[in-house]
Amino acid sequence: MQHPIIDLVIGTRPEAIKLASVAQALAQRGCSLRAICTGQHPGLQLIDFDFPPIPRIDLRCVAETDPFDHAGRIAAAFERHMTPPPALVICQGDTASAFGGAIAARKFSLPLAHVEAGLRSFDRHHPWPEEDFRVAIDRHAQLLFAPTEEAATNLRTQGVKGSVHVTGNSGVDMLKRRIAQLAPVQQSQDKALHLLVTCHRRENWGRPLDQVMAALSRLAMLGTYRIDVVMHPNPAIRCKWTKALGDHDNIVLHRALRHAEMLRAMRDADLILSDSGGMQEEAPYLGTPLFILRQRTERPEGIETGQLRLIGTDTDRIIEEVEQLFASPARLAAMRAKAEPYGDGKAGQRIARIIADHFARSSVRPAAAGSVR
Repeated sequence: MQHPIIDLVIGTRPEAIKLASVAQALAQRGCSLRAICTGQHPGLQLIDFDFPPIPRIDLRCVAETDPFDHAGRIAAAFERHMTPPPALVICQGDTASAFGGAIAARKFSLPLAHVEAGLRSFDRHHPWPEEDFRVAIDRHAQLLFAPTEEAATNLRTQGVKGSVHVTGNSGVDMLKRRIAQLAPVQQSQDKALHLLVTCHRRENWGRPLDQVMAALSRLAMLGTYRIDVVMHPNPAIRCKWTKALGDHDNIVLHRALRHAEMLRAMRDADLILSDSGGMQEEAPYLGTPLFILRQRTERPEGIETGQLRLIGTDTDRIIEEVEQLFASPARLAAMRAKAEPYGDGKAGQRIARIIADHFARSSVRPAAAGSVR
């Protein structure tokens, strides 16, 4: 008798980070898992993210310029590996990989679970195309795991047909584990204020990125700040960073950092400027203020608790916001107060329990570990 399988669709580093605790919790329950690795971020090694040892299928879908075309290629490749078919497909977030996995599940009438469901900016262009991807995945999912009450409200307001469960954000599970493993903060003799910067969102390519670079250049010339920039791996974007900021003595340009290295850099910074969704979720737990380099955010909870501030990409406003923050000890202290707006680090356990209950109520049972050949 062929046992049913649970497939986890993994294409990017954030997906690996956020699905690791889910995979661990399901494996602990004896479920049989299969990792469907799309290749969107090449070279992902799941062991680096503390995944349990599970079978892996590599689709090798190199990222396309058009994310919708990329999602279609992922869906087509996924279809070719659905033997035996899974009893459940799990997607996380809003990437082309998640959307491609959802398309394949929809085509073959497979149950779909969406981890990090319900995030909304209510603006299709910010972020693009992720807002469209989220809405489409949520529309077709049978199990929707919302990280916050606000995300769950979004789903219920939009009338999704699947069952909605508030679980916390599974990325916090990994964050708390990694924080506990970091070396203690070392006191530095450097009196400069330390800024950590990332800017990679597709909608920020072009003029918005130029404005951010101009702001950093002007801040560097003040002599008050030491600025670390973690660059996007896209060669054209790296070239822009190097050309614009490579001559500043107090700006250091870095290639992509490993997750633990990035968390250490975030913890040790005085201020983060970023358009990253994951960093918005992590900064409040680290006690590091973060200015969001976007026009909209789908993660408003950190703004409400006071650790995040939405400032956009205008050059003058970036400089003004940075200077005003460090000129106000009270405001700086308020933004440094740690909070847990996105969960308590137990999302993976909750998600696994809900999935087990889902199988218990149906005629399908998850496979015992080791049943996949």
